[in-house]
Amino acid sequence: LVVLPLRGVNVCKQNGLLILSVLAVVIGCLLGFFLRGKQLSEQEVKYFQFPGELLMRMLKMLILPLVVSSLMSGLAALDAKCSSRLGIMTISYYLWTTFVAVVVGIVMVYIIHPGGAAQKEDSEDSKKPMTSSADALLDLIRNMFPANLVQATFQQYRTQRVPELIPKPTVAQLLDETTTRRVYIYGIQDDNGTDVQNFSLDLTPPPDVIMKTSPGTSEGMNVLGIVIFSATMGIMLGRMGPNGSALVNFCQSLNEAVLKIVAIVIWYFPFGIVFLVAGKILEMDDPSAMGKKLGFYAITVVMGLVLHGLFILPAMYFFITKKSPIVYIRGILQALLISLATSSSSATLPITFKCLLENNHIDRRIIRFVLPVGATINMDGTALYEAVAAIFIAQVNNYELDFGQIITISITATAASIGAAGIPQAGLVTMVIVLTSVGLPTDDITLIIAVDWALDRFRTMVNVMGDALATGIMAHICRKDFVKEGEQVRECKNPSMTRFGPEVTKQSLLYHFLKDIMTCFPVYLVWFERQIAKWVMAEDCFGLYTSMLGV
Repeated sequence: LVVLPLRGVNVCKQNGLLILSVLAVVIGCLLGFFLRGKQLSEQEVKYFQFPGELLMRMLKMLILPLVVSSLMSGLAALDAKCSSRLGIMTISYYLWTTFVAVVVGIVMVYIIHPGGAAQKEDSEDSKKPMTSSADALLDLIRNMFPANLVQATFQQYRTQRVPELIPKPTVAQLLDETTTRRVYIYGIQDDNGTDVQNFSLDLTPPPDVIMKTSPGTSEGMNVLGIVIFSATMGIMLGRMGPNGSALVNFCQSLNEAVLKIVAIVIWYFPFGIVFLVAGKILEMDDPSAMGKKLGFYAITVVMGLVLHGLFILPAMYFFITKKSPIVYIRGILQALLISLATSSSSATLPITFKCLLENNHIDRRIIRFVLPVGATINMDGTALYEAVAAIFIAQVNNYELDFGQIITISITATAASIGAAGIPQAGLVTMVIVLTSVGLPTDDITLIIAVDWALDRFRTMVNVMGDALATGIMAHICRKDFVKEGEQVRECKNPSMTRFGPEVTKQSLLYHFLKDIMTCFPVYLVWFERQIAKWVMAEDCFGLYTSMLGV
């Protein structure tokens, strides 16, 4: 009777933060639905969301130093062979799982067929996105190579399409000078046929409207460009050897400091998440009307995410590592809850890093590389959602897709998800690429905006889970390449051999070997002469040699 309460107390102590996080999500949902009946104004809702806004700002504050320090220090600690092998396997795995997610979404949308239950209303206000698929793809490549690193920390490059009016020539310009511009459309005459009153109109045709592209920016960190720059810098620092050790040590210290800040911020999560979740519920439209119109669409997306996130990804982890995925996922529950609340894989990155390091005991060097790259390019949930949404819009418009168009959707959804920023509702921007690739109307994106805020949270959870499971898989596959730091110290007492390349290791070993020989040369010589003295049985010779050496 005493053991059970003590065991319960120990469980609460070990998982106290996780239990508080679950309670915070539940309380936030209940509080949000309760306050919907109070008819709060828009300004009051903003005031109510303020504690949740602070949580988001704290997490976003840590993204830049964590990504830069983890990538630079992690890749600098690896030799070229290990880093290239890890990079190729990581990117290949991410592309494969993303393509599998797209296939799952396509299968689910054809089985459930949610477009038959939805009705398109012509009265809905729609606004065509001011971008094209070609511009979006080129912007993705441009953001990989930012022209200004400082600007990349808070802005992204984005091509803007600006409407320009081209006036047409008027009727007076087309006709002769003797011809009047005025055209009588109605007149009043007296009995003699004289005009008393006339109504005239200048026949000036409306101008043509053309869309011109111009360079512009959009708010938000250019994570893709920062990741590529940091990874390149880390590889170069590793090849510089001792000359780059100062910057490597700085990045390692910065990474440790950021994780300590994360450990403090994470205790604010249960409080801030209550107001963040409740505020989002207060902002949503009528749930009953939204459910009637888009219920089957939301069910299709959620079922696809559940199938991919809870069955396919854990099964891949089990067959590759031969370990229990349940135990592994239990270690990242804190990160999954934060991704559900924040709807941002980038904002969840510091918490995911901490969970993998402390709960699942993954090698720090592997986490520093695999996790930031995954938070940038691995968007399984977003790819699945984009494939389902594209086919759903086709079903609403009674547009039959052939096999070639389905393959096109699969490829473009996989590619577009890579360019989706790790911020809330970024998938709506890349959705333009998928729709235009098969000729679907891009203005129909407004059909799914009503439920996108909720579905965005579930697909972010799948994105974060995919990143975490990929880190565990890479740690298992590359376990022979990444020896634990303690084993490295025991095998080689020279720190330079564990940090830098093989060329520096050989030089250090040769230097210490020659130094030991020069230091111990008199001792070796005395030992050699003693052996000779024993062989020739000449004690006088031994004394003569030792006196000459001064020993």
